[in-house]
Amino acid sequence: MHRALITGGTAGIGAAFAKAYAKRGVDLVLVARSAQRLQDIAFSLATAYDVEVETMVADLADRADQQRVADRLENRGEFADDAPVDILVNNAGFSVRASLLAEDISEHDRGFEVMQRAVLKLSGAAGRAMSARGRGWIITVASVSSQVTQNNYSAIKAWAANFSESLSVQLEGTGVIATALMPGWVRTEFHERAGITGSSIPDPLWLDADDLVEQCLRDVARGKPMSVPSVRWKLISAALRGTPRPLVHRLSSLLSDRRSKER
Repeated sequence: MHRALITGGTAGIGAAFAKAYAKRGVDLVLVARSAQRLQDIAFSLATAYDVEVETMVADLADRADQQRVADRLENRGEFADDAPVDILVNNAGFSVRASLLAEDISEHDRGFEVMQRAVLKLSGAAGRAMSARGRGWIITVASVSSQVTQNNYSAIKAWAANFSESLSVQLEGTGVIATALMPGWVRTEFHERAGITGSSIPDPLWLDADDLVEQCLRDVARGKPMSVPSVRWKLISAALRGTPRPLVHRLSSLLSDRRSKER
């Protein structure tokens, strides 16, 4: 694998993926909204690891920008002569905490565009291009929160996990691997941006982004359709799958109450 395109590649889990691949000598295409942050991380990674780092300023809530990134994955239009992308990491995302009863659904719309439609659009483009070459990896960052019923973020990530598994089935025999990454709580700026302090979350439940990514890449190399890094979160995920739905609903309500107190 020689080139990885990472959405939301300037912070958090996306930045950890960028560093992990750069350390392995993989060239990068980083996609994010902030031109300055893209420039800063591109310079840092290129200097530290002697890799080529392309940048694309794009807002994946905008369908024209979604199309531009899809064109880069398929080497179409202005990108026809660019080096092919062998790895796609669908990482861009944010917390959607607006009430499901809210009259204003703009936050939900943005969540759908960035974490569902863009994932569908980019994965389809990558899957077609990679299948034609007979190799590739598509990693979609979902979440263990997809197994509870807190809010629309949980619902969106449930879609992402199911989508990735469905994509894995459709790509069988093509040489392209699709893996859903299912992290628990990870120490990044994600929670800070969402206004969540995490003060009620026990320290042992937090994961380091770099460790998380390394475990994910080992699972991807083994062809696993789902990666749940760390033993503790594997156990939590397995327990949630076996928990009766009424209890999951009760747990979700308790978690939501705690989150609201942290705001």
